[in-house]
Amino acid sequence: MLEIAKLEAGYGAAQVLFGIGFKVEAGEVVSLLGRNGMGKTTTIRTIMGLMPTRGGSIAFEGRELTGAPPYRMAQAGLGLVPEGRQVFPTLTVEENLIATAANRSGKARFDLAAVYAFFPRLKERRGNFGNQLSGGEQQMLAIGRALMTNPKLLILDEATEGLAPLIRAEIWAALGQLRDEGQSILVIDKHLDALLPLANRHVVIEKGRVVWTGTSADLSAQRSEVDRFLHV
Repeated sequence: MLEIAKLEAGYGAAQVLFGIGFKVEAGEVVSLLGRNGMGKTTTIRTIMGLMPTRGGSIAFEGRELTGAPPYRMAQAGLGLVPEGRQVFPTLTVEENLIATAANRSGKARFDLAAVYAFFPRLKERRGNFGNQLSGGEQQMLAIGRALMTNPKLLILDEATEGLAPLIRAEIWAALGQLRDEGQSILVIDKHLDALLPLANRHVVIEKGRVVWTGTSADLSAQRSEVDRFLHV
């Protein structure tokens, strides 16, 4: 579904990505792992067209999309849940959800009723403004907003950052349900114990390069080797 090859990107004079390459197959969950500052978010931002590529290629469903603007990536079927949630603070929950619905790709699977069924708490808060929600509710809203575009590939950057354990577990359960329903997912997160049962494969990034990739079974067997790239 998604194929990244020899991807290079950076900020100003600083090179951040040095030939990143990996794939996400249809119906698969893939995690991007690594310490802070190793290039995970830059990889996502470059894939989504939020920053320019300096080399390499980005293909989605066989279409070359390198350098395409964000709206074209959304129209192609990539839905982003950004780091920091970035909900619209002065729009209601319902207004946040419908704000991106124009980017729908293909047959609409998720509408307001489906998102409310998926996250009942959002239905309870549908008249509240974005800045009146807790951090966990904002994360649910950010995911729901991305689902309203009916993405072929859902991309989550720091899916459970700063959330209480109970809310974090609720988010993981929701992602597991999406996976079981066939949703393709690319996710960045630090909670490896939650990612192991969720993801099919894992890609570890160190200083802008892929240094390890494998299945959850591989990662469990090589945990000590992988952990050295994940902890200071």
